[in-house]
Amino acid sequence: MSIKVLIVDDSRIFRSAVEEVLSRENDIEVVGSVWNGIKALEFIAQSPPHLITLDVQMPDMDGLATLREIQKINATKKPAERIGVIMLSSLTRKGADITVQALEMGAFDFIAKPESRNLKDNIGELCRQLVIKIRNYASIRVPILLQEKTKTVKSTPGPALRYSAPRGGIQAVLIGVSTGGPQALAEILPRMCAQLDVPIYIVQHMPPTFTQSLAKSLNNKCRYQVLEAEEDQYVENRHVYIAPGGRHMLLERNNQKIRTVINDNPPEKGCRPSVNVLFRSAAQIYGSQVLGVILTGMGTDGTDGAKELKKNGAMIIAQDEDSSVVWGMPGSACNAGIVDEVFPLADIPEAVISLVNRPALP
Repeated sequence: MSIKVLIVDDSRIFRSAVEEVLSRENDIEVVGSVWNGIKALEFIAQSPPHLITLDVQMPDMDGLATLREIQKINATKKPAERIGVIMLSSLTRKGADITVQALEMGAFDFIAKPESRNLKDNIGELCRQLVIKIRNYASIRVPILLQEKTKTVKSTPGPALRYSAPRGGIQAVLIGVSTGGPQALAEILPRMCAQLDVPIYIVQHMPPTFTQSLAKSLNNKCRYQVLEAEEDQYVENRHVYIAPGGRHMLLERNNQKIRTVINDNPPEKGCRPSVNVLFRSAAQIYGSQVLGVILTGMGTDGTDGAKELKKNGAMIIAQDEDSSVVWGMPGSACNAGIVDEVFPLADIPEAVISLVNRPALP
C-alpha cells in the first residue's frame, strides 16, 4: 500500500519536478498537483489524500489560510482519517514566522526550501528531505500503513506523588522535543510559566532562523521572557532559553553563576541542537536539582542525556504515547527504564508545577 500525497505549490516547475521524483518511490503515490489553497480544498472535497505538501506563500489563498481550513475539516474526522500537512517554507524571517504558526496549528512537520543558485540542486535536496518526512508521517499516521500499536507504558494518574524533592529543591526545568514540538510547547509552556520561577531550557529540533520565530511566538504567550539562547548569556529566573537552530546549547558555571554556551560541534545521532548535549551539561551543573521533560519527537535524542541526569539523582518525566505526535523520543526514554512518570501532554504543566514548587528536603 502507498501513501497518497497532494502537492500544493504555485510553481509549476516545482510541482512537476517533485511529482517526477516522488513517482519513483513505490510507497508514495502523487494523487494530485494544484497551484493554490482554493484548488487544494476543492481537491480534498472530492478525493481526500493522506498527506499534503503545502507551500507557505501562494496567491489567492496562502499556506496558513489553507491549513486553517484543513484543520476545520480534520476536526470533523476521526483521528485515523485526518489529513496530514507538511509545510514548505522559505528561510526568510517572514517564512519562519508563518511556519511556526503553522506548526502551532498542528502541521505535522516542515521543510525549509534550500536556497542555492542551482534550481536543480535545490529541488533535489528538497525532494530528498520530503521523502523522509512523508515516510515518517506514513509510519505513524496513515491508517492503511499503520500497525496496531502496543502500549508499553501507561499514563500514571496524579503528578508524581511518590517523588520527594531533592535538597535545595528543583532549580531548573529541561525540555527536549522535536516533531510536534511547537504545538506542544504552545499548549504547556504558558501554563508552566504562570506558576514557576525557575529557568526553563528547551531543545527543539529546528534549523537556523526558525527558533527565533519560535521564541518570539512563545514569548507573546508566556509570563516568562522567552529567548533564543546566545553565547555566554547568564541565566536568570523567570526566563526560557531555547537552543538556537542548528547549534548545540549547553550550560557552564562561572563565578557561581550559570551561563549558556553555544557551539557548532558535530551533530549527535543526527541532531544539532541535541537534547543529549543539554541534558549532560545540566547534570554536571544542577545534579539532582533539575527536572528533565521529554516530549513528542522522532528518534531517540534525549535518552542518553537523561541517563546522565538519572545518575545524578534527577527526575525524568515523559509525554505519553496517545498525546504524542510521534512517540519516538519519549518512547525511547521509557523503554530504557529511566522515566519516573508518564503523563498526557495536558497533564504535564500541573505535574511540573507540583514537582518544582514542592517543599525541598532540609
